[in-house]
Amino acid sequence: MAELRAIISAGMPGSGKEEFLIATEPLGLPNVRMGDVVRDEKRRQGLSSPTGDFAHRERELHGDDIWALRTLERLDGRPTIIDGCRSHAEVEAFRRILGDGLKVIALHSDPETRYLRLKARGREDAPTDRMDFHARDEREMSWGLAKVIALADEMIVNDTTLEEFHLRCVETARMVMGD
Repeated sequence: MAELRAIISAGMPGSGKEEFLIATEPLGLPNVRMGDVVRDEKRRQGLSSPTGDFAHRERELHGDDIWALRTLERLDGRPTIIDGCRSHAEVEAFRRILGDGLKVIALHSDPETRYLRLKARGREDAPTDRMDFHARDEREMSWGLAKVIALADEMIVNDTTLEEFHLRCVETARMVMGD
């Protein structure tokens, strides 16, 4: 088995990616949030467009793996959790650089639960209604997120209490780390 270089967490919006990071923090792995990479680049360019639109436009301009390439610049050689991978092209870019030391963990929650979570957290990208929610899901799936989830090394279903979900996250992370 190859030495672990990175764990990618992937899932639809509201599936529990942030909670995965919180749960696995005691394991001591640094993390890089791909969403932060996008927001930092948007800020660097001085743009105020919605983050999802900006991310999509950058993919059109620079290729489907642009966010993976920009994320790789932030890795420091230690095994790292990469949060929020959105496309198979991104996974392939990570694999080109990280090889067999890459593991993908998919997080899954049903659409109704995800919608309610996204509304409750109230971020700038929160859906305004169910049509907006479904449009965002469609956009993310058009990037290849469904394929990332389907081909993941492991899947954690987030359909229980937060405490139980955290336990599932730690157990799965330890398993892919070889602990």
